[in-house]
Amino acid sequence: MRFTGTDTYVATDDLMLAVNAAIQLERPLLIKGEPGTGKTMLAEEVAKSLGHPLFQWHIKSTTKAQHGLYEYDAVSRLRDSQLGDDRVHDINNYIVRGKLWDAFDNQGHSVVLIDEVDKADIEFPNDLLRELDRMEFYVYETQELVKAKHRPLIIITSNNEKELPDAFLRRCFFHYIRFPDKETMEQIVQVHYPDLKKDLLKSALEAFFELREVPGLKKKPSTSELLDWLKLLMAEDIPAEALHSEDQRQAIPPLHGALLKNEQDIHLFERLAFMHRRTRT
Repeated sequence: MRFTGTDTYVATDDLMLAVNAAIQLERPLLIKGEPGTGKTMLAEEVAKSLGHPLFQWHIKSTTKAQHGLYEYDAVSRLRDSQLGDDRVHDINNYIVRGKLWDAFDNQGHSVVLIDEVDKADIEFPNDLLRELDRMEFYVYETQELVKAKHRPLIIITSNNEKELPDAFLRRCFFHYIRFPDKETMEQIVQVHYPDLKKDLLKSALEAFFELREVPGLKKKPSTSELLDWLKLLMAEDIPAEALHSEDQRQAIPPLHGALLKNEQDIHLFERLAFMHRRTRT
């Protein structure tokens, strides 16, 4: 099994190397990077490229490690016992499988996405150490050992909102997705919008990277936001020259709401653009 990218996802050489290293080592692949750089999409594209099913576990602040294994619905069983339901005699009717159980039970190889692991409690990663190491867990209610038929490729994403435990990091192969340079970004855009006019693409990329370099910007626009912006530019038939207007009343690019997501950044960009144009006059 080797990941070589797909027609719909531009993977750099170092990213493909990281995926294949995780496959070879049979270790989870921990992916970090700015929001919107394609971390979640990577798991989808790897699964598609390898021809494996994908099991997605999206983490929330309330998610516990146990949720990925299974949950015992004791409340439903109590209710059914009060109603005299025959289901109550089989405890398996009240065991709800998690995404890891589904992946372990899969007859072939699979890919598991544990998305935004840093959203959960700090103990969440540590609570999964044994399961990720041995690819097995015990169901105490049924006295059953669930063991993976084939070791899945586990891809874990993080937005770096909190530090992850050292014991967890030791068990992972780590890769940081750097923000794409202009050449790579152009390839990404062409995958999504192959019919985009070259002059509009050139002007849009120049405006986008200039905006990202504005000092003091609270939230830099991401790849996904650039794609949204380009979609709007094409839908509204905005010409390329409109992205570099000399009019001080148009200090920021048209449809900037796809790129700038808070009023502080809009005001900052307007002030800097105004000052820059005053120095040129």
